Amino acid sequence: MCYEPFLLAFLLGQPPVTGAQSASVSLSVSVGSQARITFSSTTLVFPDADPDSVPLVPGSPGVDVTAKARASRDAQVVLTVQASDDLRSGMSTLPASLITWSGDGNGFLSGVLSRASPQLVAAWTGSGVRTGAQSFAFQNSWTHPPGTYSVTLVYTVSMP
Repeated sequence: MCYEPFLLAFLLGQPPVTGAQSASVSLSVSVGSQARITFSSTTLVFPDADPDSVPLVPGSPGVDVTAKARASRDAQVVLTVQASDDLRSGMSTLPASLITWSGDGNGFLSGVLSRASPQLVAAWTGSGVRTGAQSFAFQNSWTHPPGTYSVTLVYTVSMP
């Protein structure tokens, strides 16, 4: 039994174990698909003009469009516009197709407004921010009934 005190003294005399330790932590970040559209102006006006001298009345102001999308690498991102109806002034109507636009910017296209189906404004692949401009024009004619016509445009960014 004379070994027990020695063993106890030996164990107590050992320095504590020190050194690096490591542990693992799991980290998870969720990144979902998102899209957003902003405009420099949400009101567009076409002034009255003589159809002989101004057959295409420019809208004022032009509209700067910023479309943002977070999508998978190979996803096609599409920006469209559709008229909610024809142009209306009381009981009088004019076809939405009397409004055209020219597109300016990377991926932005020119087109004709439609109430029947969405029209392509811009397209690109994968995530990103696209800025472009639309300059609108109204096809002026002597046959249009007088009035102040209006319509709402619905823009959509999608990743079909």
